[in-house]
Amino acid sequence: MRICNVVGARPNFMKIAPIVHEMKKRKMPHFVVHTGQHYDRQMSQVFFEELGLPCPDIFLGVGPGSHAEQTARIMMSFEKVCLEHKINLVVVGGDVNSTAACALVAAKLGIPLAHVEAGLRSFDKSMPEEINRIITDHLSHWLFTTESSANDNLRGEGIADEHIYFVGNCMIDSLLRHLDIALKSAPWRQFGFEPGSYAVLTLHRPANVDDVEVLRHVIRIINQVSETIPILFPVHPRTRERLIRGRLDLAPTVKISEPLPYLPFLGLMARARLVLTDSGGIQEETTALQIPCLTLRPHTERPVTITDGTNRLVGTDSEQIRKGVSEIFNGSWVQGEQPPLWDGKASPRIVDILERWI
Repeated sequence: MRICNVVGARPNFMKIAPIVHEMKKRKMPHFVVHTGQHYDRQMSQVFFEELGLPCPDIFLGVGPGSHAEQTARIMMSFEKVCLEHKINLVVVGGDVNSTAACALVAAKLGIPLAHVEAGLRSFDKSMPEEINRIITDHLSHWLFTTESSANDNLRGEGIADEHIYFVGNCMIDSLLRHLDIALKSAPWRQFGFEPGSYAVLTLHRPANVDDVEVLRHVIRIINQVSETIPILFPVHPRTRERLIRGRLDLAPTVKISEPLPYLPFLGLMARARLVLTDSGGIQEETTALQIPCLTLRPHTERPVTITDGTNRLVGTDSEQIRKGVSEIFNGSWVQGEQPPLWDGKASPRIVDILERWI
């Protein structure tokens, strides 16, 4: 039996790491393939170090490119790996290009496929991630879901119950495992903050950053929020390039940094007064940490973070954002609860199911 766990981009690492640890603990034969979709140290290698992942057994090194170029290079390289190593089971996570590319290869070679974080839907096919999610789910034998809405989405698309497993959230497994060490280093100090005295911002979605006028509007709102509370902004490489190209200026109360490793960023989120983001995973992490989250998107594929958690969709509506910030400061923001099965035990549940099949 040869089990291949695939990672490729920053969001994958936190989802797949606890599964790799669980397989290692049970002495299950497995190895890790890193496609190289994210390839520099801050977006890739440091995550292996912090999450305790072994160095990838195979690194494909596909690097940057358009969605089509990147997906094609991953498929060509991963097919060779599957054939050479006689893989019997492929495990993919999330919704990045690596996820869909490796799922397509596995399906065409007749290799059983497991999708971690299946069934999430934004119902916005202009998002590349939505296309990747749909493709991967409809090729998978095991669909491991994080919330009940995902089960409903899959059933609504005709996927049989026997393939759907509500197991919880592997990202929360990683968060709970590493939270104490993330807080111990007090990462807020290096930026001159005290706990609860700052906000954290992430921004990278094409809808928010690719059009210079849209980005100008977003930055104007961020600068206004920073008049109320200073903001730490770890800038994604593509966002930085757009800011430079558009000659957009951030207020002095917005402190920018390079993308942060997992542990410092986790510690900073856990002690922030609020988080502004267009990231899917951060909506989940702030819910687990019970930190107010303003999501700069019109919709979310993670509705449980709104119904049960601390998240609110505000899009780029300046009035909604001002209202949200006001509620956070006057104490009327919803406290939120931990969604069902977000208990740090999703990875053992997943491996239990795969182990029974083996």
